Order: sequence, then C-alpha cells, then structure tokens
Amino acid sequence: MRKTSLNCLYELAQQDDRVVFVGSDLSPGVLDEMKMEFPERFIMEGVSEQHIIGMAAGLAMEGFIPYVNTIATFLTRRCFEQVAVDLCLHDLPVRLIANGGGLVYAPLGPTHLAIEDIAILRALPNMTVISPCDAEEMKRLMAKTLEWPHPIYIRLAKGGDTVISLEKNGFTIGKSILMQKPEKGLFVTTGIMTQKAMQACEILKEENLSCGVLHMHTIKPLDHEALSHWLPRVQLIVTAEEHTRIGGLGSSVLEFCNDEMPDQAFKIRRLGIPDKFADQYGSQDTLLRHWNLSVEDLVHNMLQCMQ
Repeated sequence: MRKTSLNCLYELAQQDDRVVFVGSDLSPGVLDEMKMEFPERFIMEGVSEQHIIGMAAGLAMEGFIPYVNTIATFLTRRCFEQVAVDLCLHDLPVRLIANGGGLVYAPLGPTHLAIEDIAILRALPNMTVISPCDAEEMKRLMAKTLEWPHPIYIRLAKGGDTVISLEKNGFTIGKSILMQKPEKGLFVTTGIMTQKAMQACEILKEENLSCGVLHMHTIKPLDHEALSHWLPRVQLIVTAEEHTRIGGLGSSVLEFCNDEMPDQAFKIRRLGIPDKFADQYGSQDTLLRHWNLSVEDLVHNMLQCMQ
C-alpha cells in the first residue's frame, strides 16, 4: 500500500506544482523518478521526524501541499507536539502518510506497533484520519487529497492485501461505504478489518444470519448520516478495528450514539486491542489472532451477542 500511495504522489506532483514530498529514510529506489524529474520538490531529511513536520508546516504556509512519509509510530508518538501545534493549530494542508498502521510491524515489537495512532490524532482539532482497506481504495483516496483544506493522517496497511473495494463506490472523505447490506447485524469497520468482516459475513450466512459491512474508511470526520440511518434498522452493530479499543473507531461510534442517539447505544459492541502493550512478537495475523481479531472471532462475537 505504501508503494501505491507514493506512486500516486508522483502522479499528483506531475499534475500540480504545489505538491512536495518530504521523507524520512526511504528505501533505495523509491520515488527515484520524482527525485529526477522534480528535485526541488523531493526532500529527504533522514531520521529527524519532528524537524520534518516543522518543515512541512513551513512549506504549507508558503502555498505548497506537502506529503510526509515515515513510520506511523514516529509520526504520532515522536511528533505529537509538532503535529498539534505546527499543523493542526494552523489548519495546514499537510498529508501524513504513515507506514505500518496497526500490527503491521509485529516482528519489531511494541515500539513499532501503531495501535493507538487513531486515538492520538483523532483528538486533535482540524485533523482528518483515514484508513483505506486496500491499494485500489488508496488510489481513489490520494486523488481526493489534493484539494482537501485540512491536515490528513493516512494509515497504511502492509500492502498485498486482497482488493475488496469497488471502483463504482468511489471515495469521498468523510463518507462511509456500505460494502454489504445488513438485515440483522452490521459490522462497522476500518482498514484491513473490513476485509475480515466481509469474510465473516460469508460464514455467518451459513449460520442463517444475514449481516452487513459498513466500511468507515474515514474515522474523522465520522459519517454520522450513515450511522443515523443504520442504527435503528439493525439489531446489533459490532465495530472492529486493528487498534486499541480506547479512542478509535468504536469509541467514535459510541460517542456519536451517546450524543445523538442514546437510545441506540445498547446495540453496539466493540472489538479491538485491549489496553496493554503487545507482549508477543510474530506476524500481523498471529497478533490479530492473539487479540481475538481474526475472522473466526468476528463470527463468534456476532453470534454470541445476537443470542
């Protein structure tokens, strides 16, 4: 997904002279074409993430649209003050492309697991938070970033995931996509959990339980209209995210219900990572199973909560 996003960035740079890339420790060969064609708009600053955010803010103040790329935990934990004060306070159109959202860097342990990144940045005024489900959706997202007037955090999956998004559904920042229409239960998901929810629905169909999937690619601003439509029409909503249960998608959905539809809040169940650091190493899939976020876990929770 990172390769797709950077290829799209190069295409945007060809279309618009305002587009600037600001990077940290890119792999050899990545974006070489952009570096050769637009050397004045290709900036590689090395491992100095806080400095990079300040630089991007300055470029945005001069009329450019900077796209910053580095590891998610470095953007959110290490650079929090710079993102808050330099970007969000001034509401600057800087795009933060974050490698390794969620459990992607499972082999590297808790220092590299971005399991609270959504919560950190969702709390900042003016910040937009997006987690696409696959590389094709990433392409449609990147096309929309050029004219969005606010800072954006784009949470990248590892890449190579099965493509489940459809071109006909398009992409609008702040508007969810109904991947499968529900009858009784509805999964509200983001990122790679949308794929797992789709698989869970197929298994649930064999259990004579018809469920749907609402892909909430934009966690902030949340699609209140879609939630208002579906909450009264289903028996249960299960939110599923590759993120701590604190402050992420599930929290956002519950906050909306508490404020706008308190009589519907009892229908919501949240699946996510518990409030603890990872105590295991392994692959993304092994940690998802460890935290009860596999396809089978989604099926089990929907069935159990329906009883």
